[in-house]
Amino acid sequence: MRELAILIALVGTPALATGLEIDVAGEANGTLVIDLFEDVAPNHVAQIAALATEGAYDGVVFHRVIDGFMAQTGDVSAGKAGGDISMAGTGGSTKPDLAAEFSDVPFQRGTVGMARSASPDSANSQFFIMFAPGDFLNGEYTVVGQVIEGMEVVDALKKGDPNDNGSVAEPDRMEKVTVAP
Repeated sequence: MRELAILIALVGTPALATGLEIDVAGEANGTLVIDLFEDVAPNHVAQIAALATEGAYDGVVFHRVIDGFMAQTGDVSAGKAGGDISMAGTGGSTKPDLAAEFSDVPFQRGTVGMARSASPDSANSQFFIMFAPGDFLNGEYTVVGQVIEGMEVVDALKKGDPNDNGSVAEPDRMEKVTVAP
């Protein structure tokens, strides 16, 4: 115990999370790993990690998937598979919304950003994964991480109707989301 206290004194408090492991089920099946950027968006990463640890993301659908752009998920209040998901994308969690943590990290293929409403300080639980670079999002949305394994799973997600803002009928889901060391 004393050795741990000395180590913490020397290097600081250990990080609570370094990544997410997401088991995807549906038309796309497999696991993806996201490296979370605690140094870029500490408050957003802490909220995502807390929600994952609580199991809030388990069973949540990818409700908006736009081919060539991004796949959005994380609506823990209105996006649970097996229930009425007609309002998926309109909700969040019981946790407070977060102030923007904009950075100079660019939106590239595999970048994970926080979804929000028109207010920059409205991100809560929803996030999106980029299929391709999206420079127009740089400095406008909070970057929280990068897919480091399983991008082929993201590519295989069922795509939504482009005439309905990417809304997906019978969407794939995050079966299980865990915080990875």
